[in-house]
Amino acid sequence: MTVGVLKTLGTFLVFLLVQVLVLNQVHLFDSATPLLYIYMVLLFPRNYPKWGMLAWAFAMGLGVDMFSNTPGVAASSLTLVALLRPYLLELFLQRESAEDLVPSMKVLGFGRYLFFAFIIVFTYCLVFFSLEAFSFFNWMQWLFCVGGSTLLTLVLVMVLDNLRSR
Repeated sequence: MTVGVLKTLGTFLVFLLVQVLVLNQVHLFDSATPLLYIYMVLLFPRNYPKWGMLAWAFAMGLGVDMFSNTPGVAASSLTLVALLRPYLLELFLQRESAEDLVPSMKVLGFGRYLFFAFIIVFTYCLVFFSLEAFSFFNWMQWLFCVGGSTLLTLVLVMVLDNLRSR
């Protein structure tokens, strides 16, 4: 095993344990749940193989699904986000940027990174809560879940990225 695979495996286990043991118990106003494991998808370097990113995202989603009683919802949502991430990242990078670049506030700048992370987190929350509810019968609750979880997760992602870049 290479150092990169071991580092990714360690990151995977830390985010999975934190989400399952701590963050799944947090429900602010009965609608906002922090979904910090999305940050793992943001941490992959630019030149990381797409199949590897999809495999890690699917495994993370499957792990969260097993412990959260959401059969396939997190796995499908996180896999979709991992599929879209390389194409979205190209919109925020300059052409001459390094191939092994890891997106962060330090590299992209605060505004571009915030917008990039917002698109990823919002897409994930939109798909996740749409699949979980599977109807728009109670659309106000769905809207609060998507908005609240997006906002809470985005704040945690920005704080964690700020701490990581120091």
